[in-house]
Amino acid sequence: MINVTVINLKSVMKYLVGVSILVIGIACTRFFYNKNNGEIVKQVSSISFVQCLDETLPDISGNSDIRKLENISTRSSSLKRMLNVELQMMENLEIEENEEKSNEEVVEETKQVEENLEVAQTNVTTQEIQENNITPKYNSEFGTVKVKNESDKEITQEMLTPNISLENNKDIVIFHTHTCESYTPSEKYNYEMTGNYRTTDLNYSVARVGTELENYLTGYGYNVIHDQTYHDYPAYSGSYGRSLTTVKNILNNSDAQMVIDLHRDAVGSSSDYAPCVKIGDEIAAQMMFVIGTDGGGLQHLNWQQNLKYAVKLQEKANELYPGLFRPIIVRNSRYNQHLTKAAVIIEVGATGNTLDQCMVSMKYLAKVISEVMK
Repeated sequence: MINVTVINLKSVMKYLVGVSILVIGIACTRFFYNKNNGEIVKQVSSISFVQCLDETLPDISGNSDIRKLENISTRSSSLKRMLNVELQMMENLEIEENEEKSNEEVVEETKQVEENLEVAQTNVTTQEIQENNITPKYNSEFGTVKVKNESDKEITQEMLTPNISLENNKDIVIFHTHTCESYTPSEKYNYEMTGNYRTTDLNYSVARVGTELENYLTGYGYNVIHDQTYHDYPAYSGSYGRSLTTVKNILNNSDAQMVIDLHRDAVGSSSDYAPCVKIGDEIAAQMMFVIGTDGGGLQHLNWQQNLKYAVKLQEKANELYPGLFRPIIVRNSRYNQHLTKAAVIIEVGATGNTLDQCMVSMKYLAKVISEVMK
């Protein structure tokens, strides 16, 4: 009996040791697996080794009610932490999804703007509209291009010959010395003036015309810098000094040679002065180049190159859309055009024109520029 009992006891001991090793192995595996299972399990890995044993074989810890309550409390706390981590991760994913959706919406809006911009067609009929217009005057010509020389400089045919090209045909700068210049309100673009055909609202001033030109030029593949800094507000006097600083800063970081100072023609003797041209079925505001010289005494080594480039652009405009431009005006003031070889003022419409008409003009101006800067 004793030998049998001893043998049975040894068997039982071996069985218990084997079970213990198995339990410890499972617990260790769970413990170290959880320890390396990412951010969520970092919270769980703080559970003690004994708790891992308890989870593996709950009854091994005995039947103490206090121990059970401690285990329930600990596990509940761990589950709460795990749940909080999961919820935080879900919130982060939702934020990322919303950000992606927002970016997609911006891209979609940009695509819609580009799709809504109808590319200008060529071979269309054009006709100047004489109503409320003024017969343009000029005193020089080069081919189809007419020039009104108001400067003290003599303009020769060589000066008007557009034998000029740019080294940089991809970058264009647009800015506004008189940013607040505005137009006659229309049904679509109705606004309250904050001056005599002036507004600080960039949605209704000449700056909005600049944005339209920027959009079309970007559609043609150009890199456009459009600066909408107020240079004529709160003070009109000194506008060109302030815009000079702006353009210098831009050119410090850009190799652009084509620089456009976009204006509206100044208030004339008649507020209903509205130079227009009909292109196909559209009414566009006429435009005008203004080129400065060194006639005012300020150094301006680029003025003849500026003039040549204006002639080159207007020659192409006259070929595609006769009447889109009025005669080029040459004056003594240099208008900050000494900074590059293709710096120009372009006056879009006058006080009698509407913003609608000026926006149409940008479609055709962009086409002309794209043809010249190929």
